[in-house]
Amino acid sequence: MAQEKNYPEIHQHFLSLMGQYQKENPSVMQGFGSLHQAAVAEGALDPKTKELIALGIAISVRCEGCISFHVHDAVKAGASRPEIVEAIGVAVLMGGGPSVMYGLEAFEALGQFEDALG
Repeated sequence: MAQEKNYPEIHQHFLSLMGQYQKENPSVMQGFGSLHQAAVAEGALDPKTKELIALGIAISVRCEGCISFHVHDAVKAGASRPEIVEAIGVAVLMGGGPSVMYGLEAFEALGQFEDALG
């Protein structure tokens, strides 16, 4: 049986790595940070909806770190458990069998971030 992953720890680990990388390549990380802020800013779609879209894409492209960030950010943006569960379902539709596996990763992350973020 696979060992359970700790998504809050994965999130913190990648935040730390991004900080380290930013020290060595600040222009790339500043550019990415600006792009991220612009992409999730309030607009025709609210930030919660944008995070749910990002989560669906993270699942379908099979990015574990992205799943941790976008589950975290969706919960912080006010997405409910049923909304995140439905977003996982849409990602499964679009990505097939591999997305089922990464959807389950997101589902596990959801439970952990609900506990961590209260």
